[in-house]
Amino acid sequence: MDRLRARQAARETYVGPWLPEPVPTGAATPFGPLDTVELRETLSTALLHLLERLTPPERAVYVLHTAFALPYAEIGDLLDRSAADRRQLHHRAAARLADDRRRFTAGPEEQRRLLDAFLAAARDGNLARLTDLVAADATAWSDGGGRVRAARNPVHGADRIARFFAGIYGHRRPTVEAAAVELNGAPALLLRWPPGARYTLSVAAADGRITGLYLVGNPDKLARVTG
Repeated sequence: MDRLRARQAARETYVGPWLPEPVPTGAATPFGPLDTVELRETLSTALLHLLERLTPPERAVYVLHTAFALPYAEIGDLLDRSAADRRQLHHRAAARLADDRRRFTAGPEEQRRLLDAFLAAARDGNLARLTDLVAADATAWSDGGGRVRAARNPVHGADRIARFFAGIYGHRRPTVEAAAVELNGAPALLLRWPPGARYTLSVAAADGRITGLYLVGNPDKLARVTG
């Protein structure tokens, strides 16, 4: 409980949007490949970001039961909760996440395609193409933690997102190096700006368009990311 309180206090004083730490999950990483679709989805940046809306007990029950398939009896032993209580916690968490989960149904191949197309359009400063790749009600979050340059507030809407990323990656800017990586069980990009700033970019997608973008530049969160 003390750790949860400390984490919440840190979140309350965090500079700008907070995003989950990118975790390498490719076959060549210490974390290894993810064994199930459920585990891969639960560790995705999009769902981890949504899970922050839940209470700590809801989050714990949801992840343990959905991703790791732990029976309610074992979860109860870990959390000191009754059977009825832990089932209710899982039901409530799943209900709260249901609508938003529909916004990232695309598989890894589709995510990779959209990521590559988005980066190419951003580098060209092609606003029309960028806007076409992004859902009208999409949101982009950028987490710099006060350590590197990042938007202090989420960017909402396809047009604003297109202008934001075209401004970052457009041809008037220094060349940005991009390497394909796997983070949190999904395709992502590791981006390098001269003279050495690093960011990771991942997306959520559904119905052929990007519904969420997650740009992480806080160096404290990128220590394990290589590529």
